Amino acid sequence: MIPIDLDPKEKLKSFSNHWHPRQIGVVNDMQVLVAKVKGDFVWHQHDEEDELFQVIKGTLYLQFEDRTETVKEGEIIIVPKGLKHCPMTKNGEEVHIMLFEKLTTKHTGNVEDSLTQSHYPKI
Repeated sequence: MIPIDLDPKEKLKSFSNHWHPRQIGVVNDMQVLVAKVKGDFVWHQHDEEDELFQVIKGTLYLQFEDRTETVKEGEIIIVPKGLKHCPMTKNGEEVHIMLFEKLTTKHTGNVEDSLTQSHYPKI
């Protein structure tokens, strides 16, 4: 039997910095990431990859050029490839999320920013 150690809530307890995803698993060519987010991120898009966000704790606001979607605890949202977006939180809330994306997906697409990560530590 293969050991199962993928409790996202437990994995999230192992780090404290925001906007620095950690890889908790790989399924075929997809990675499963967890992250703590707070405040505004970076406007960006992924030209070739979709992204799936699931909120584990709190409320995530996903800004698009024409609207903002509210994603509550337990809900998911899929951002289609090529769609410019910017995740954010409000009122200083720390939000915990899980992401599913291709291994080739760049953290901030073609945008380079101080928040851009090029490596996701495995936990």
